[in-house]
Amino acid sequence: MRSQQARCIQQIRDTAGALVHVSEAPRACGVCGGPTRVQKTVRRHAKTVEHGEFEARESVQGCAGGCRHPSGRRVTRRAVSLAQCIEPGRVIGYDVMVFVGLKRFVEHRQREEIRAALEHEHAVRISSGEVSVLAARFAAHLEALHHARAEALRAELERDGGWPLHIDATGEDGRGTLLVAYAGWRKWVLGAWKIPSERADQILPHLQEVVARFGRPCAVMRDLGRAMQEAAADLVAGLGEPIAILACHLHFLRDVGNDLLDSPYGELRSLFRRFKIRPALRTLARDLGCKLGPEMTQAREAVLQWQQCDDGTQRLPDGQAGLATVRALVQWVLDYTADATGDGMPFDRPYLDLYERCHKTHRARSAFLQTPPSDRKVCRAARRLQRILDPLDRDLPFAPIVRQLKTRATLFDQLRDALRLTSSRDTRRGASRAPTHSPGQQVAELNDIRDALNRFTAALAEQRPARGPAQDTRNAIDLILDHLDRHGDYLWGHVISLPPVAGGGIRLVERTNNLLEGFFHAVKHAERRRSGRKILSRDMECLPPAAMLAFNLTRADYVATLCGSLARLPQAFADLDEHKRAQALIQPTDQPEQTRPALGELASTSLPAPDRKLVRSEAMSRRILNAGGGAIRAVATAD
Repeated sequence: MRSQQARCIQQIRDTAGALVHVSEAPRACGVCGGPTRVQKTVRRHAKTVEHGEFEARESVQGCAGGCRHPSGRRVTRRAVSLAQCIEPGRVIGYDVMVFVGLKRFVEHRQREEIRAALEHEHAVRISSGEVSVLAARFAAHLEALHHARAEALRAELERDGGWPLHIDATGEDGRGTLLVAYAGWRKWVLGAWKIPSERADQILPHLQEVVARFGRPCAVMRDLGRAMQEAAADLVAGLGEPIAILACHLHFLRDVGNDLLDSPYGELRSLFRRFKIRPALRTLARDLGCKLGPEMTQAREAVLQWQQCDDGTQRLPDGQAGLATVRALVQWVLDYTADATGDGMPFDRPYLDLYERCHKTHRARSAFLQTPPSDRKVCRAARRLQRILDPLDRDLPFAPIVRQLKTRATLFDQLRDALRLTSSRDTRRGASRAPTHSPGQQVAELNDIRDALNRFTAALAEQRPARGPAQDTRNAIDLILDHLDRHGDYLWGHVISLPPVAGGGIRLVERTNNLLEGFFHAVKHAERRRSGRKILSRDMECLPPAAMLAFNLTRADYVATLCGSLARLPQAFADLDEHKRAQALIQPTDQPEQTRPALGELASTSLPAPDRKLVRSEAMSRRILNAGGGAIRAVATAD
């Protein structure tokens, strides 16, 4: 197979620059029906994946009677076979554009990787700058084809009995805010747009556009942001039909947790920073490591033996083994992040985990020194560790803050258990063995969750102290009850009755917006792979919204509806452009082409990208400096 491919590539290289005559049989004029004749012969350079690089000599035919289209252009006919390969007026073929677009937006390759792959696999040479141009043109063509095939895509969605609309926005450091509308059951991106910021008046028109194009959704899943709440409510109100608006359970839980834990957790973090406990522990670990020096391997073996010793004695060994053991105790404290699940605040409380490890180590060190080792170096190292950890037990600020944080964290964990939102670590462990539940089982589970949440709410009302010193507990319970009162109606309604055309029965909408959250994670992971940068502010700002549609090309059902297969995507782009050209010819010159009206931009951010280019111009600086200099001269003259 490889040898055959190599021979094909070599044949393409050998025939590079060959002159190809393109002339098709004359056809009747499309306006008057009369004969046509050769109007001119043009020579074009072309680059395609199928044929490589070649020179095309094309005969252009025109109406012998000089007919004109309603737009005023003369009736001419170019070679259809060439127009199906290459856009008129361009050099690069549609298949090259598709190759570049798939590499850029589906495989997330860098420009040099794409350029090298195109030359190596198909003997077509283009510049890195041309790669960027072709990627942008691919995104524009894909978006246009997505819109052109909206009716077919809509029919597929209706065949499922409807589609739940998931909406969310993402960005990086407040830049490049990207709004995405997602069909939850099919996992299709239906639309993506750049918006200045998350505002309801910027979100709603795009949601209305999606509904007009793909039909009414059976439910709307959104987060708890005010803009998303208002936009979803206005969308459903405008449709005039009962559609369930669902709040993401995970966003709800995170919102409650942040409000509950932010204040005490921030105070605990400030205390650790004020007493500089972590830097002191890191310094101690480094110093002990330097003392162990080249004996580090033997020291680790000694620590392993000490761990496995179970003779009932609680003491530290002497010598280098004792120093290594103290160092291991310090490292165990510093490894507090191992207790986290990776879900972030408020699900993970790293500084509370650090406090717990410090507290446990401090108690263990006291037990170890009840029978102190005979080695004075080991004793000094252990007492140094004691001095670092002493503020946690001796200083008053830690105890009440930790007690408050634990009380609130317990309430939060009880709410999490009621909603059955497990950690990401538990989800990954159970994903491979978790059976697929039937719709009936899913409904029963959803009802159980609702009953558990109702019991939790009733228990909170009973536990709430009416008076007395437990003011913080009372405030925490009131906070949870307030969230349940404001968002409780949007936590349920996931059961969707399917119409008879879809086979009847029921189907459930996801309880969370994790589908879209995971999609955004994949987008940013892919961009980091492509750019090699951790901070994606510039990349997200420059990424075209249509790039989100390219992720649909990994879905076989979407590709089959859009164009049949990826191999037919160049042909679909060519047919789309041919249709546009035909429409332009019949459009009279005195009537402008009807296009979808652009939504007015609302500059709600302090420095959007267009304004950044404006204020960074030399003319802006020159005007300010000239005005400032003129003011100084005017003051000097007045003096």
